[in-house]
Amino acid sequence: MATLHLPTADHRLEKYTTAPPRAFPPPAPPYPRIALAATHVVADPLAEADPWLQPAIDWDRTIAYRRYLWSLGLGVAEAMDTAQRGMGLDWPTSLELIRRSLDAAREVPGAVIACGAGTDHLEPGAGVSVDDVIRAYEEQCEAVEALGGRIILMASRALAACAQSPDDYARVYARILRQVRQPVIIHWLGEMFDPALAGYWGHADTETAMETCLAVLHDNAAKIDGIKISLLDKEREIVMRRRLPRGVRMYTGDDFNYAELIAGDERGHSDALLGIFDAIAPAAAAALGSLKRNDISTFHEMLAPTVPLSRHIFRAPTRFYKTGIVFMAYLNGHQDHFTMIGGQQSARSLLHLAELFRRADAAGLLIDPDTAAGRMRRVLAVHGVN
Repeated sequence: MATLHLPTADHRLEKYTTAPPRAFPPPAPPYPRIALAATHVVADPLAEADPWLQPAIDWDRTIAYRRYLWSLGLGVAEAMDTAQRGMGLDWPTSLELIRRSLDAAREVPGAVIACGAGTDHLEPGAGVSVDDVIRAYEEQCEAVEALGGRIILMASRALAACAQSPDDYARVYARILRQVRQPVIIHWLGEMFDPALAGYWGHADTETAMETCLAVLHDNAAKIDGIKISLLDKEREIVMRRRLPRGVRMYTGDDFNYAELIAGDERGHSDALLGIFDAIAPAAAAALGSLKRNDISTFHEMLAPTVPLSRHIFRAPTRFYKTGIVFMAYLNGHQDHFTMIGGQQSARSLLHLAELFRRADAAGLLIDPDTAAGRMRRVLAVHGVN
């Protein structure tokens, strides 16, 4: 156990002593749910680059983290928003990340990986048309497939900006899905994760937007493996899950209610494509192992302590959750520094990071509490707290 002093909201320093880490059972894949962790990238703090303008990646540590996730039996959702796609990670660097991760996956028996393809190299603007969006999607999908990758079709800021009606969404998705080589995962990312995606599917009202999305899924079901929805609304996810075409999976992107959604009910369950699985990977793997044994009680017992941590990491403004994901990797020794591309380590306050430390400890997710406490002290010192 380690003792340190953490800041509180009333400007005090509070003595805090860590608990012993939790001993999770060895991973036992394959699991009864597909489980993909949307995975972060490790920045290179020694690169000669302007952090706000040029993404500098520590490729060795970045790929090592993916190998760690595969060793637990989890899949990797590559080059997604957790990797700061659209918030520091540009398309050329994303493609290089995808190439390196696919190469690494080929060396790991059973490794599962799917890769984000979108339109983020197309800057939204008054002169951008729906045809431009189609060409941008085609370019990225072709690039991912040329490397042998399976596609996660990301939501498009440019489409959200230029679409005039739900018909424009139907046209774009039908055109792209006709061309893909194998079924894709479609990603509906809510505006809490990216404000530029407000009104996606042509409607500000979520219920009406869902109707458009479901129509796209039914019209193109043969080319769709599943849909990930990131709306942080379990009731809407369950309603939509029950209306999916036969054979189309629901991948939960609900970082608040994932345990209940993965466990499912008498009418079905969700698979998982979650950013929080990056941060809670040992607990996620252990819980899925329990589910494999039909031990629902232990499944929930494993995941329940992680939910307060996840709700804290993904609290509003939700788009800054990546900072908490990377901070967890730093605390647990998966990287030697707490820096991020785009300088995003500054997106959360010291109080937020201190509370994250407490909740990670309460969940038994600090692999080595003494090391984690030492790293927390360094972050405190950078902020002038000794």
